[in-house]
Amino acid sequence: MNNFKKIGMTALAASLVSTSVFAGELTASGGASLTMEGWSGKEALTDTGFSMGDSVVLSGSTELDNGMTVTMSFELDGDNEDSDGTSSYDSNSLTIASDALGTMTFHAHGGDTAASALDTTAAGDMYDNFDELKSGNAKTKAADLGNNGIYYTLPSMVDGLAVNASLSTEGDTNNTGNSALGYSATYSGVEGLSISYGISDIETGTASTSGDQTVMKASYAYGPVTVAYSNSEYDVGTAANEASEQEITSYAVSYTVSDSISVTYGTETFESGLAGSKDAEFEGISASYTAGGMTISATKQSGDNTSHVTDATDNWDYWSLGLSFAF
Repeated sequence: MNNFKKIGMTALAASLVSTSVFAGELTASGGASLTMEGWSGKEALTDTGFSMGDSVVLSGSTELDNGMTVTMSFELDGDNEDSDGTSSYDSNSLTIASDALGTMTFHAHGGDTAASALDTTAAGDMYDNFDELKSGNAKTKAADLGNNGIYYTLPSMVDGLAVNASLSTEGDTNNTGNSALGYSATYSGVEGLSISYGISDIETGTASTSGDQTVMKASYAYGPVTVAYSNSEYDVGTAANEASEQEITSYAVSYTVSDSISVTYGTETFESGLAGSKDAEFEGISASYTAGGMTISATKQSGDNTSHVTDATDNWDYWSLGLSFAF
C-alpha cells in the first residue's frame, strides 16, 4: 500500500512539473548605458561626470485554459540600491490579461497612476538634468501609485481608443502615503495623431496635502516631422507654494533624418505656485543614431531661473554624450 502511494505521488509530481514547463515561459531582457555629462554657468562646474545605467527585467508568463495570460515581472536595477548597497530589486508586478476583460496589473513596487503614466514632457523631462545643481531647484511632483497599487486597462471598445484606470490605497491620516484614484484616455484613431488626457486624485488624509494631478498631451506626425505638446498640472493643499502647485508646459519638434538618425528640439516652462517666483525655463536639442541594439546620443540644453529666481548664478548649460545597448 505504501509503495502504491509512493508511485502515485511520484507520478502526480512529474505530471505537475511537466504541465508547468509546457505552459509557462521565462524571459529576460535588459539594457546598459554609459553617459558622460557636464554643466557650466556663472558658478561654473568644470568637472565631467561619468555614469552607468544597468537594468535586467525577468518575466515569467503562462496562458490559462480560459484564455487568460498571467505574467510576473521584476527588475534588477543598480540605480535602485538601498543606502547600504544591499538591494537592487525594483518594479515587481503581477499582470492578468484577457481580450474580453482587459489587463490588470498589481504593482507590489513601482508603477504609475493614470496621470503620472503620461506626465513625461513632450521634450523628455529636460529639467531632470538640472535638479541637483542648487538647493531649491525645480523638482516635479506627481500623483504616486506607491506600493501595492493597481493599474487597469479596459478591453478595446473603439478602434484607436485606450482607456486606463489606477487605484492606490496607501493613504492614511498620518500623511505617510497616498490614496489615488485616476483614469486616462488616449485616442490614436487618426493616422499620425495621438491625444491623451489623464487625471488622478490624491488623498493623504489631510487637506493640506490632498489634491489632484491633471495631464494633457498631443502629438502629430507628418512624414519625417513630429510636433508634440504636453501640460502637467499638480495642485494639492490649500496654501500656494512650490511643493503644492506646479505646472509644466512643453513643446517639441522632432525630425527623422533616416531610420537610424533623428534630431529633436524642445522647450519646457516650469511654473511654481510660490508667490513672486519666476518661471524656470529649459530648452535643448538632442540627436541620436541607432544601429541594431546600440544607440549613440548627444544632448545640449540650457536652464534659466532653475530655482524660480532671477539670478545669473541660477542659469546653467548642460551637455551629455551617451552610449546605450539593449539586449
